[in-house]
Amino acid sequence: MYRPTIGLEIHAELKTRTKMFCDSANDPDETRPNVNICPICLAHPGTLPVINREAVRHILRIGTAIGGTLADESIFDRKSYFYPDIPKGYQISQYEHPLVAGGTLAGVAITRVHLEEDTARSTHTGEESLIDFNRAGIPLMELVTEPVMRDAETAGRFARELQLLLRTLGASEANLEKGEMRIEANISVSADDEFGTKVEVKNINSFRSVERAIAFEIGRQIALIEGGGKVVQETRGWDEAKQTTFHQRFKEGSADYRYFPEPDLPKLFISEIPEFAPETLRASLPELPWERRARYAETYALKENDAAYLCATTERATFFDAVAAALSNDAEHIVRAANYIVSDLAGIYAKRGSEDIASLDPTAFAKLIRLLVANELSSRGAKDTLLLLVEKGGDPETLAKEHGLIQSHDSTVLLAAVRDVLADETKAVEEYRAGKKAALQYLIGKSMKAAKGAGNPSLLESLITKELGK
Repeated sequence: MYRPTIGLEIHAELKTRTKMFCDSANDPDETRPNVNICPICLAHPGTLPVINREAVRHILRIGTAIGGTLADESIFDRKSYFYPDIPKGYQISQYEHPLVAGGTLAGVAITRVHLEEDTARSTHTGEESLIDFNRAGIPLMELVTEPVMRDAETAGRFARELQLLLRTLGASEANLEKGEMRIEANISVSADDEFGTKVEVKNINSFRSVERAIAFEIGRQIALIEGGGKVVQETRGWDEAKQTTFHQRFKEGSADYRYFPEPDLPKLFISEIPEFAPETLRASLPELPWERRARYAETYALKENDAAYLCATTERATFFDAVAAALSNDAEHIVRAANYIVSDLAGIYAKRGSEDIASLDPTAFAKLIRLLVANELSSRGAKDTLLLLVEKGGDPETLAKEHGLIQSHDSTVLLAAVRDVLADETKAVEEYRAGKKAALQYLIGKSMKAAKGAGNPSLLESLITKELGK
């Protein structure tokens, strides 16, 4: 029996106006190459870096949110390596004295959270390599977990929770597709309580790929050991097309980077900066994802899965809170609203292939729920009106009236529809008279359809039973 051990190293580009050590713009959406650059991020001789205060604040707020220990004193280090994407020949990072030590997130212990600068972006086309320095020097968070995870699902859950936390704090958009969040997994397997040989997997660009890459690598290492082979410490990439990992290079150790304190930057004395005081940082935090999930469960008695879905993105949570406020925090209405968001609205977005809940008017959605609870709309009518609301916007009552979805309470009009159904559905009528309750529901459904979804179910049931009781 083999025991997997997994640790994650996650980088995220921070949202700041300028880069980490210079005043070049930090604009991840810039498509023109080499426009957000200056002598500092191009490593011209004689230039000196200056620490970005907002980037430090982001890391300290992240550390506060995860319950980490904030450094009283912190320094930057030079991490030496040669590659064209870092022209200085070293990266300014942190090693022995990170800004944050410890903490937990999603039940996973965290080793450290520190700051460093991003590298330039390399593009390789045939025999030619191009370098875009727009990304060089962008503030980069690196978070390292303890090697305590045992399966791919736990790792994927942790990475998703970290992305949500970063977005909630406004620290990073953390889009994996844009490279704003990059996940590296360290994986080993062992037949005993000792650690196995660690393999690092890079080039993972989605949460699903994180889980697949880890699961594949666990299987690969077990098969290698059982076949008489030996796992070597290396860096491997993830091939999305083949769903396999592949060798990139043999893994360096910390000694290979020749870390030493950055002589051009001063030591940071965090406790001497008032805005970085622990109580000030705590007061600056918004409601955190796990706090919001607990509030939804406690205040509205939402199911755990429903609360998790609503809190999975900041846009959903913001929308739901606005809907709850528009419904005057009425618990019955809010539970119904949550059900429609989690099932029906989610279904609409799934068919469209994209979710744009931020464009939906929460007040209009709340009015739709009121119409449903007041029995002005049937369940079917509410679903159809919701689709119209997503596609067209506007007032749900107006949309429902325009499409004949408002429930009719006029027994004279509905009676004609009921009599037509009973005349056509003779088999169901016989089954009802024979005592089959399902036949009544079938006849109500047919009558609803005949009334084009605008028939009140309770009134239709009364009319059907009265007609068949004659």
